[in-house]
Amino acid sequence: MKLVKGSGGKKALRRMAALGGAVLFLLSAPVLEPLIRQILGQAALFSTAITMPQGAAEALRERFAGDLLEDAEPLSPSSPSSRQEQPASSQEASPSSGSQETASSQSLPEKRQEEEKGPPPEIPLEHQAALVSKLMTGEEENPAFIPYGSAWVRNYTTLTSSQIRQVLEEPLKLTVPSEGPQVLIYHTHTTESYEGWDREIYDDRNTWRSQDNTENMAAVGEALAQALEAQGISVIHDVEQHDYPSYNGAYDRSRKTVEQYLEKYPSIVMAIDVHRDAILYEDGSVVKPVAEVEGEKAAQLMVIAPCDDDGSLGIPEWEGNFRFAAQLCDRIEQRYPGLTRPIFFCYRHYNLDLTPASLLFEVGTNGNTLEEAIYTMELIAQPLAELLQDYQR
Repeated sequence: MKLVKGSGGKKALRRMAALGGAVLFLLSAPVLEPLIRQILGQAALFSTAITMPQGAAEALRERFAGDLLEDAEPLSPSSPSSRQEQPASSQEASPSSGSQETASSQSLPEKRQEEEKGPPPEIPLEHQAALVSKLMTGEEENPAFIPYGSAWVRNYTTLTSSQIRQVLEEPLKLTVPSEGPQVLIYHTHTTESYEGWDREIYDDRNTWRSQDNTENMAAVGEALAQALEAQGISVIHDVEQHDYPSYNGAYDRSRKTVEQYLEKYPSIVMAIDVHRDAILYEDGSVVKPVAEVEGEKAAQLMVIAPCDDDGSLGIPEWEGNFRFAAQLCDRIEQRYPGLTRPIFFCYRHYNLDLTPASLLFEVGTNGNTLEEAIYTMELIAQPLAELLQDYQR
């Protein structure tokens, strides 16, 4: 397994935290110019750092820092991109190959016990840092958190709580075809990976990147694909490594991939970009969002849904995406309380304009284990399948 050094670092994080303070001031303005709104979109996570517990619990997040400083997402659907076909999963077929998807044969890491993996390697004292397990949920006294059924929305937009509730109360207009592939699972940052062991410390030299598709996000996506197929949902899983060898431009490359699949399979109504998050406290500790379900640890899931109330992001169906995200998290929480973090509702594009139900999943963080992430995908498959089947025609 070869690890690729991730972007970010303490210097970049300090720059982002400083930017967040400036953006926090801008949030008080009643009217935002398009340029300011774009800046807010780039730094949404950092704009509320001061209001969070422990002073920026979610502010220092590696992946979004990488997006802002290195991996700018496409400004328009016409952004140039190139992609080499790299079939690596039997659930994935090249959109231009004409081949049909077959039953998955990719081996998945099972939920291994610590003794089966062997003892964790020793970490030199100078490279030890803390891993903090935490159940991350909404805060009733914080107006930025809005309840929706059993789930929560974390508002990083200028919309008021009442405006958000009004959007969510409108009916979801979605038609899921009964024939053909219905869901596409893909990965913009495929090489993101996890901690190898469940413990209270980590090695600060770890990059949490892997080109091994049985150890990175492709394995997590494959778990979801298999579990959805078992529920009767037709799934295509693309395992192209859009962030390797270059992290820059990953969103342009993944967009090209999705567009090719949609051209070949117009029956696809949901595209899920599966990532893992990264949360770093100022003291260097990494947050591991975890829930316990039926006696096993599961990585908490955070769903990202876009807001484009002024049309500047080019996501005309953003309200439908948001409603679908809210209904999904509500169903998951009804069945498995605590399994989801609040929906991240923000001014971000992330290629979420491509299907009627385009969402970005953050499955745990770099502090979780792969087994915990896979378990979460197995758990959410049934609520997701049932929601899709409710809109099947």
